[in-house]
Amino acid sequence: MVGREKELRIRFAPGRCELVEEDVDVPSRRVLITGATGLLGRAVFKEFNENNWNAVGCGYRRAQPRFEQINLLDSIAVHDIIHDFQPHVIVHCAAERRPDIVESQPDAASQLNVAASANLAKEAAGVGAFLIYISTDYVFDGTSPPYKETDVPNPLNLYGKTKLEGEKAVLENNEETAVLRIPVLYGEVERLEESAVTVMFDKVQFSNKSANMDHWQQRFPTNVKDVAAVCRQLAEKRMLDPSIKGTFHWSGNEQMTKYEMACAIADAFNLPSSHLRPITDSPVVGALRPKNAQLDCSKLEMLGIGQRTPFRAGIRESLWPFLVDKRWRQTVFH
Repeated sequence: MVGREKELRIRFAPGRCELVEEDVDVPSRRVLITGATGLLGRAVFKEFNENNWNAVGCGYRRAQPRFEQINLLDSIAVHDIIHDFQPHVIVHCAAERRPDIVESQPDAASQLNVAASANLAKEAAGVGAFLIYISTDYVFDGTSPPYKETDVPNPLNLYGKTKLEGEKAVLENNEETAVLRIPVLYGEVERLEESAVTVMFDKVQFSNKSANMDHWQQRFPTNVKDVAAVCRQLAEKRMLDPSIKGTFHWSGNEQMTKYEMACAIADAFNLPSSHLRPITDSPVVGALRPKNAQLDCSKLEMLGIGQRTPFRAGIRESLWPFLVDKRWRQTVFH
């Protein structure tokens, strides 16, 4: 499962340092992750890298120095990195995932979510790589959950429509593809705004000011570590069984509105929640959202694939670095 390569390393000795060439073990299984600088992409890269895969991540604005800088709209650059690296698996995390941004910038969103995905699928087919395309529960209208992979999509907003078009594009260009639909994500964020779940933390912490929280849309917050584990398990299962392809669903199993998530976050950190106000009306601002797009995950579960982190444990791990009041930090962790 591993090969040997030469690597230059600096060796320090008393009074001097020298550059030496050493043999290093390199896992033979290769995976390329797009969007590796994002919340999900970082978790996917880490999951594969820590489980005996030779992982290469690519990003754009925040890529260097850790990851390869690739513009996914540059077909030549995409061709070159795939043909140079020859990955066995490609996990396509890169996307414009913010529904309101997609509504305001539809052409740019379509280029990334559809055109770039189609090209990536073609290039993956050219080297025989197994492509995992990350999609969304927003391909459904939320009127008759839970949704199986065979249920007919009916997206309510442009984000869901572009991701559904991306699904069709990758499957048309590469039959050996897996589409993985997932819901709202959270995890170890670099900034609170990276996730629609963690962005609520400041409203929870600053209890001197009342905060309105949506109590209409039903969500299933899912830890990016769990999605990353599912991607790796799916990839490893595929390497043993070529029939592993098509559409799959994965999701956390705790149903919550944003108000209930905020209360759970407060509970996880022993913070007050009386200032949080549930709003039960359907939102009237921004892109339309499905009321309940719960995903049926039994297809992956039947394959023995899956991992779920309890929400309170996962959110505490994700948010504790952003605690403002250090006394609460002591209360929770000591």
